[in-house]
Amino acid sequence: MNEINILWVDDEIDMLKPHILFLEKKNYKVTTANNGQDAIDLFREENFDIVFLDENMPGLTGLETLSEIKEIKSSVPVIMITKSEEEYIMEEAIGSKIADYLIKPVNPNQILLSLKKNLDNSRLVSEKTTLDYQKEFRKIAMDMAMVNSWEDWIEMYKRLVFWEMQLETIEDQSMVEILESQKTEANTQFGKFIEKNYESWYKPDADKPILSHNVFRELVVPEIVKKQPILFVVIDNLRYDQWKAFQSVVNNHYKLEKETSYYSILPTATQYARNAIFSGLTPLEMEKKHPEFWKNDVDEGGKNLYESDFLTAHLKRLGLNIKQEYYKITNFKDGKKLVENFKGLKDNDLTTVVYNFVDMLSHAKTEMDVVKELASNDKAYRSLTLSWFKNSPLLEMIQQAQLMGFKLILTTDHGTINVKNPSKVIGDKNTSLNLRYKTGRSLTFEDRDVYHVKEPNKVQLPAINMSSSYIFAKNDLFLAYVNNFNHYVNYYRNTYQHGGISLEEMIIPFLVFNPK
Repeated sequence: MNEINILWVDDEIDMLKPHILFLEKKNYKVTTANNGQDAIDLFREENFDIVFLDENMPGLTGLETLSEIKEIKSSVPVIMITKSEEEYIMEEAIGSKIADYLIKPVNPNQILLSLKKNLDNSRLVSEKTTLDYQKEFRKIAMDMAMVNSWEDWIEMYKRLVFWEMQLETIEDQSMVEILESQKTEANTQFGKFIEKNYESWYKPDADKPILSHNVFRELVVPEIVKKQPILFVVIDNLRYDQWKAFQSVVNNHYKLEKETSYYSILPTATQYARNAIFSGLTPLEMEKKHPEFWKNDVDEGGKNLYESDFLTAHLKRLGLNIKQEYYKITNFKDGKKLVENFKGLKDNDLTTVVYNFVDMLSHAKTEMDVVKELASNDKAYRSLTLSWFKNSPLLEMIQQAQLMGFKLILTTDHGTINVKNPSKVIGDKNTSLNLRYKTGRSLTFEDRDVYHVKEPNKVQLPAINMSSSYIFAKNDLFLAYVNNFNHYVNYYRNTYQHGGISLEEMIIPFLVFNPK
């Protein structure tokens, strides 16, 4: 360990000689000063790793000295030591960003503990996190072999995300790589589970999770009938780990009342999954009941233009005669406009906001080099999502909704996965273009890489023609045409895609909050 250089400032510094000797035996270097001005001069001249500062000194007080030190170099941690327990002194010191606060008389072990906490904290946390994950790794590996229900897969995914976010703060890349391999293995097993069970979820009385087309009826309607105004936010293309990245920001304004998870239908693509949420219908039912709104993959025109109409029709079928408005935000300007007019929504029973930024971010990663750089992996992608959310009109809406007493419901339509490996596919000119699923006739593909649905109606999907089938890519694969294969692979590898089968795309957070 490099020698730690401590500046200790106290007008009775001679009385602290035993403490200083104790630290020097532990290989710390201690420089002393008995007044604030000398301390400031020393601080300018030397590089100190940490400062112990007496609060009550003649001449410059501890708080005044603290202010000067922070102006010179704000990143150096300062530990305030005082006889006083008066609240205003603590508040002023904490407001000035002290690292710790000790009450006299202090003993050498307290000093040592404070040093370790403030200087070795990241290393100690890193070591403990690594050790804890090493223990958990074996347990996850054993439990993964036993997972055999949709509930178990939700819990397994949440465990993997928890450890992924714990490990992102440590420097040991080998642990991160081990977790990555566990996630890959989990997605391999999850793909087999979906292939075996997905069709049965459309049979009456099946043991099945809540799916996209049941979300509104089963999870939103019970909140509507409580007669509290609701802000229902659907952030397009948001994964569970991205939600966890900005959860603490929402927690400043709202208290989490209920967290559940549902499964996105296949394909995990907006035109299927989000339309299913608002219509309360499967894609096959949408095609039959609302041919004026539904468009298949190869049809011309926008596929998500009628969500508001789907929602209105759904509410009517449910017999819910409520005052509601629907907004889709696709750019910053529209978001700011809704924030400015938000007070006008106070009499609504339900205000639905679809927010498109995260989806645009994932598409931009494919097309723009600067976004590829900013979101090079899942850790960076989470960080970018957090930065966006903290500075977004959406957060302003949530803040206003809290002040107006709205209940907040937050969810998404599907997640996304960073695709790494190509799988060859051949189709005719009417085959759909999505990288994670294809629908059409005469599809040729690698059997082991996909879940092949030969009869779309069995999973409530419309068929473009009589012989159409669907294939869904598993794990982190993307479907690449044989023609111009290498160019295609280089362009799409390490981009965020959705439409297929993975824990990240299919297991969806659904969150209900009450204002604080």
